[in-house]
Amino acid sequence: MSEDVRLRDVETADLEVFLAHEHDPEAARRSRFAPREREAFMRHWTTRILGDPAVHVQAVTVDGDLAGNLVAWWEDDRRFIGYWFGREFWGRGIGSRAMELFLRQERIRPLHADPFHANTGSVRLLERHGFQRAGTVRHGDDEHILLVLHSPPARR
Repeated sequence: MSEDVRLRDVETADLEVFLAHEHDPEAARRSRFAPREREAFMRHWTTRILGDPAVHVQAVTVDGDLAGNLVAWWEDDRRFIGYWFGREFWGRGIGSRAMELFLRQERIRPLHADPFHANTGSVRLLERHGFQRAGTVRHGDDEHILLVLHSPPARR
């Protein structure tokens, strides 16, 4: 049975779910991203993500249920992509289908990603969508893999 994966604009009510996803201990361990306190999280999302017209963000739904989000933003002169999914949606191909849909919308290239080196699922997801290894970067004490997508997806 195929699950219906869709993208839509983020709604304010989605932020509570995204906050819960960020506070999942296994997700924090895999991403090496320290969960923020609620106020800092909400301020970040309302000002730096939803409040910035240069940021492209989409909520991901599966059969109508909120599963996570994908975001593209500028960091100096580089465009980055990031994503976060609730654990109950891991390992079902949802991230891959959502990434395909998002990359059709987000046409800016090159597009960068820098997952934690031990987050093999995230690295594989990006590589399956054409991202290529371009070195490593450090965030604090942690090594992350720098991946770059150079070409936009072919039109279907």
